[in-house]
Amino acid sequence: MGRKITDKVTWIGKIDWELRTFHGEELSTHKGSSYNAYLIRDKKNVLIDTVWLPYAKEFVANLKKEIDLKEIDYIVINHGEIDHSGALLELMKEIPDTPIYCTSNGVKSLKGHYHQDWNFVEVKTGDELDLGESKLIFVEARMLHWPDSMFTYMTGENILFSNDAFGQHYASEHLFNDLADQNELYNEAIKYYGNILTPFSPLVKKKIEEVLSFNLPVNMICTSHGIIWRDNPTQIIEKYIEWANNYQENQITLLYDTMWEGTRRLGEAIAEGIKSVDDKVTVKLYNISRSDKNDILTEVFKSKAILVGSPTINKGILHGAAGILEMIKGLSFKNKKAAAFGCYGWGGESVKIITEELKKAGFEVVNDGIRAQWNPNEEAKTKAREFGKEFASML
Repeated sequence: MGRKITDKVTWIGKIDWELRTFHGEELSTHKGSSYNAYLIRDKKNVLIDTVWLPYAKEFVANLKKEIDLKEIDYIVINHGEIDHSGALLELMKEIPDTPIYCTSNGVKSLKGHYHQDWNFVEVKTGDELDLGESKLIFVEARMLHWPDSMFTYMTGENILFSNDAFGQHYASEHLFNDLADQNELYNEAIKYYGNILTPFSPLVKKKIEEVLSFNLPVNMICTSHGIIWRDNPTQIIEKYIEWANNYQENQITLLYDTMWEGTRRLGEAIAEGIKSVDDKVTVKLYNISRSDKNDILTEVFKSKAILVGSPTINKGILHGAAGILEMIKGLSFKNKKAAAFGCYGWGGESVKIITEELKKAGFEVVNDGIRAQWNPNEEAKTKAREFGKEFASML
C-alpha cells in the first residue's frame, strides 16, 4: 500500500520487520529495515528504485494498484545492489522498453546482476530529466557506498532521493523522522554510518560539500532505507559532516575474548584504572564472542581509544578477536589510539599479534600492551590498574 509523501510523490516501498542480518550475515539489523521506493506523478511519471528481490512479486502487485504500469515513463535506479533493484526482473517483464536511468557503473552493475540488456540511459552529475512541472537532477555519488551510486534531486518538491546516504536499517510504522523514536533513530543512523560509510568518510565530506555548493533547497531527504527526513532534514547532513571528520567522543572501549576469564579480569582491572584517573570518560567493555559485532564496531567508531584483548592460543589469538580486528581494519577508522592486553599460559604471543594488527588498522598504538600469566592474581590486577591509569593519561 502506497503512502503519500507530497501531492506528487508516493512511497511504495516495503517494511521488512523480520530482517535481522544484511549483506549476507555481515551486518546486524536488530530493528529490521525498509526498502524505500518512490513513485512520482507529473506530466511524466517516474519510478525511483524498487525493493529487495524476495519481495519483487509483492512490489509489482502493489505498484499496479497505484498506477497502470504502462503509464510509468521512466525508471531511476540510484544504485544497482539487489535490495534496491531486486524487483526489476519482475517489473520489466511487464514494461520491457521503459528507459532505466542510472550511472555508467549502474549499467554494469545491473547487467552483472540480471544479465539483461534493458533500455539503459546513462547519466552523470548535472544531467536533468524534465517531468513537466518538476525536473530531476542527477548527482553521481561514487563509493557512497558503491561505484554506481547516485543521488536524484526533484525540483519544485525540493526532495533529495539520497540512495544509501542518510539512511538507517530501521523498520518503523512511522514514515517520517519527526514521528519516530528519536533515540532509536539516532542510534540506528550512527550504526549505519559507522559500519557502512566510515571507510568512505573523505568522499562523504567532499560529496556533501559539492551538493551544498549547488544551493538547492532541501525540504525532504528520501532515503533508500529507514526513515524519511522531513523535519529539519539538514540535521542528518550536519551529522554526516561531523561523523566524516575523524569522529570521536570522550569514550574508551575495551574489547576482549577470553577462555578461562583471565583476560576478562585483566580488562576489568584496566577499566578501573582508567576511571580512577578520569571519571568523566565513558568506559565500555565488550566480550567479543558474546556481543553483536556491529554494535561493537559502532562503539569503536564513537571511541577516542580502544584496548583489544585475547589470550594466546596455538601461538595466535582467539577467532573472535581476530575477526573483529579484521573488520576494524576494513573500516579504516581515523584519529584513534589503542593498546593490547591478554593472558597466557605458555607462549604469550597474543599481545604482540594484536599490537601489530592494530597498527595495520591505522591506530596509534601508545605502548607495548600488558599481559599476565595464567589467572591474574592481585599483583597482576594492580599492574593492570596502573596500566589503565597510564593509558588514560596518554590520551
